[in-house]
Amino acid sequence: MIDRTFDGYTTEIQTIYGQLQKILDVRIQPAPDEWDRLFNVDFFIQVGEKYIGLQIKPVNNGIQLPEIFKEYGLQAETHKKFAEVFGGKVFYLFSAKVGEKKEIQNKEVIDEIKQEIIRLKA
Repeated sequence: MIDRTFDGYTTEIQTIYGQLQKILDVRIQPAPDEWDRLFNVDFFIQVGEKYIGLQIKPVNNGIQLPEIFKEYGLQAETHKKFAEVFGGKVFYLFSAKVGEKKEIQNKEVIDEIKQEIIRLKA
């Protein structure tokens, strides 16, 4: 049961970052374990010598938005440290099942990530 839940979570994460990678036309890579522990970052985009962090959160049955926002508040400090160390911001992507497919729910974040890529290239 736990393995299946983890596999589902992993598949969802891969689906979401795969969608984002295609939309942005950039390479998105899994964050090293150390980054996950220190900065609460699941994936990253390298822009020159700088990095943008990505945190993917499923918002399905059993995961409530108030819990996610509480976690967001707790992670804000680590995300600030990520920006200080690596130059780029950390962005949250919320995913949910739409029909048979997982989709990014906060699509406005895509434009914010595009703007951050432009900023870091400058």
